Amino acid sequence: METAWTHTTVLLSEAVDALLGAADAASRTAEAQPVAQAPVFVDATFGRGGHSRLILSRLPADARLIAFDKDLDALAEAARITDPRFSIRHQGFSHLAELPPASVAGVLLDLGISSPQVDNPARGFSFRGEGPLDMRMDTTRGQSVAEWLAHAELDEILEVIRDYGEERFAGAIAKAIVARRQARGAISTTTELAQLVADAVKTREPGKDPATRTFQAFRIFINAELEELQQALAAALKVLQPGGRLVVISFHSLEDRLVKQFLTKHSREVFDRRAPFAAPRVMQFKVLARVRPGAAEVAANPRARSAIMRVAERLGPVATGAHS
Repeated sequence: METAWTHTTVLLSEAVDALLGAADAASRTAEAQPVAQAPVFVDATFGRGGHSRLILSRLPADARLIAFDKDLDALAEAARITDPRFSIRHQGFSHLAELPPASVAGVLLDLGISSPQVDNPARGFSFRGEGPLDMRMDTTRGQSVAEWLAHAELDEILEVIRDYGEERFAGAIAKAIVARRQARGAISTTTELAQLVADAVKTREPGKDPATRTFQAFRIFINAELEELQQALAAALKVLQPGGRLVVISFHSLEDRLVKQFLTKHSREVFDRRAPFAAPRVMQFKVLARVRPGAAEVAANPRARSAIMRVAERLGPVATGAHS
C-alpha cells in the first residue's frame, strides 16, 4: 500500500491574511489602474496545496489563482482541485516572469521543501532513511546529487558545502567524498553519504545530525534554489501591480538574507551621487511585516521553528523590466 505522506503548512492563516490584504491595498490605488480587472494571485510554491486551498476559499468569484511547482507529486495533488479559478504550471517559480507586467495582485513564495519530500526516502532528501541520493525537486530533468558527485571536482564540492551549507568542516567532507569515489566508486545512497559525513565531522552541534548542513547544501545546489529565488524576486517586482503584496516564507538564513536584501534595496529612495539634482529612484516596495511562528505552532509542528515570513507592498510606478 502506498504511504500517504502528510504536510503541515507553516504560517497558513498568517500568510493568506497578508497576501489577500493586497485586495484592500489595490482598492486604494484604483486610480492607477486604467481598467478594472479581476484580481490574479500567485501561489508560486504549491507544495501540497495548503495555502492554495485557503486562498481559494477566500477569493471572490471572479478572481484567479495561478500556482507553480516543479514536483510531480505536487502536480498530482493539485489535480484534485476542481475549482475553475485555479490553474497550476509545471515550472519553477522563476517562471513567474512570464506573466504580464503589473497583472498580479499578490505573490506567495513558501520556500524550502515539503514534509512529504523529506519523509519519503525515495526522494533522497533525508539522511534519516536509506534512499537514492537524488534530491531533485523535478525528477523529470537535471542531474541527481549522486550523478553530480560522480564527476565533480574537489574544489567544487568544497565550495558547495561551505557556501550553501555554511559547514566549517567542508574541506574534510569534500576530501572524504573524493577519496571514497577513488577507492570504491561514487556514493549512491543517502545513508552512505550520511555515514561518510559523520566520519569526517569531528564535533557535532547538540541535537543536530552532522550530515544536516551537507544535505542542505547539496539540495540547494542541485536545484539552483538561491538563483531561482533571486529570479523570482525580480519577477515579482515586474508582475505585481501597485498595491500588490509579496509574501515570502523562508526556512534558513541564506534564503532570508536574499529576501531581506532585496526588500531593503527596493524599499528606499536611491540618489545618484553623479547627478545630485536628478530626482531619486522611487521606492518600489513598502515593507509591512516580519513574522515568526508562535509557540503553539512550533510545538505542534517543530519544522516551523526556523520559518520567517516577510511581507511587502508594491508601490508605483510599475517597473518595465525585471531589473528596473
